[in-house]
Amino acid sequence: CDVLEPVLQIDHALADVKRWMKPQRRKTDLLFLTNSAKVVYQPKGIVGVIAAWNFPIIEAVGPLIMALAAGNRAMIKMSEFSPRSTEVLRRMLAEIFPEDQVAVFGGGVEIGRAFAELPLDHIVFTGSPAIGREIMRAASANLTPVTLELGGKSPFIVFDDADLDSAVEGVVDAIWFNQGEVCCAGSRLLLQESIAPRMLDKLRARMENLRVGDPLDKAVDMGAIVAPVQLARIEALVAKGVAEGATLWQPSWSCPKGGSFYPPSLFTGVAPASVIVQEEIFGPVLVSTTFRTPHEAVALANNTRYGLAATLWSENINLALDIAPRLAAGIVWINATNLFDAAAGFGGVRESGFGQIGRASGRARV
Repeated sequence: CDVLEPVLQIDHALADVKRWMKPQRRKTDLLFLTNSAKVVYQPKGIVGVIAAWNFPIIEAVGPLIMALAAGNRAMIKMSEFSPRSTEVLRRMLAEIFPEDQVAVFGGGVEIGRAFAELPLDHIVFTGSPAIGREIMRAASANLTPVTLELGGKSPFIVFDDADLDSAVEGVVDAIWFNQGEVCCAGSRLLLQESIAPRMLDKLRARMENLRVGDPLDKAVDMGAIVAPVQLARIEALVAKGVAEGATLWQPSWSCPKGGSFYPPSLFTGVAPASVIVQEEIFGPVLVSTTFRTPHEAVALANNTRYGLAATLWSENINLALDIAPRLAAGIVWINATNLFDAAAGFGGVRESGFGQIGRASGRARV
């Protein structure tokens, strides 16, 4: 995934870059009948990219493609948690571009903050809302425009007419893919009351068969959490959920020893305002609640400060198409999840950020 997606983005850019950058004529008002007008796209200069650790290649190469397609140069700051990806990307790009065209380096939060204070012409940041605010504050010294792709607490809504077996597989992909370390993970499961017991029974049975271990083993579904500090954060938030009165369910098997492993986890009986419902856990933890009507589903889905993605599961396409535009989300999937197309673009609203990565509109910003 971390390699295939950039390849698809490159193919898309190569196919359409001339159309993106082509000057566009505009009709003038009657007052300027004898005049002509056109929009000409020009490079901004140097684009700074700050990539997160969960998909380091995608989150570095995606904005890089936008920057290069628009004629810019780029500097890429990779996470301290992905040193091997940093080195692979640095070597690969060094074989293609001179250092004054594309530069790659790694570092932590302090380096990222200092990087954002440079007189860059645009910054693309992927990470948490808290660090995103720091990046904006640092960039404001030079009035540098920013594109922010931040966290999420994405709803996964299942209506009573849905195919429950396929919905279960959708949930597995939504929250346990990459150990839940995905910004758009479907971490809030909203079930229509009439099908909630059956759906949860099916989901627990599926969780019992998930395998945690070496991610290079094709039979393994989930690998280790990125670092002990992230594992400790997950454990602390889960403990808060239990303390708030929610019911925690985990499979009967134990995780491997000797690594930062955490089992797939399901919370039920959660309150809409509880910490585990409102805070992005960024781990393999799913919280579930119920709704009665589509109107209530929308209200619950929008009841967070985030707005990155959402998933709807229903056999009634008219219902799905009615609900989708009412959700506070940058992207909505129907009977699918975690699908990314370079032609569609990706970005959020609210505290999930602003601006888009991919698509011609995203490239026009850089």
